[in-house]
Amino acid sequence: MKEVTIYTTPTCGYCKMAKEFFTENNVNYTEYNVGTDLEKRKEMIDRSGQMGVPVIFVGDEMTVGFDKPKLAGLLGL
Repeated sequence: MKEVTIYTTPTCGYCKMAKEFFTENNVNYTEYNVGTDLEKRKEMIDRSGQMGVPVIFVGDEMTVGFDKPKLAGLLGL
């Protein structure tokens, strides 16, 4: 399965929904809290050009926000 990375903040509802979606589908993911991790916040902005969360990478494919159909397609679910 492709590597999944999600950049989040603790107050982000869409981040929570995305993580629940991954858990329900047994998708392992790496989470970075860009609310407190300034280095990862800079990495997220450099990689995506985005300030908002969640920013999700499935392999090299980027999704901004929680787009369930797109994520399911990228993950082959």
